[in-house]
Amino acid sequence: MSQILPAPLADYFAAANRHDIDAMLAPFAPDARVRDEGETHTGPTAIRAWLEHTTAKYRVTVEVIDAKIEGDTEVVTGRVSGNFPGSPANLTYRFTLGGDRIASLSIG
Repeated sequence: MSQILPAPLADYFAAANRHDIDAMLAPFAPDARVRDEGETHTGPTAIRAWLEHTTAKYRVTVEVIDAKIEGDTEVVTGRVSGNFPGSPANLTYRFTLGGDRIASLSIG
């Protein structure tokens, strides 16, 4: 990664690139929400199910190509490669943090 990210985001992307579900889940707050592919997943059980499903289906890796702050949102642009039509593609990850944990993530 060429961008400096807050620790929870750096940890999330490093784990995602290793396809390590436990490590991907670790930075999320207990009441975190994830919005991806038109669905919202709330809490550790739902987020784990989403991580397991998308990791098995797409096997993505993400190269962070830009990161900026917009208000209270960390906006990360990633070059995503994996098992999906149009790979690689640039996706935007919008994170909000609650202390040192990810409170929400929206991918689009």
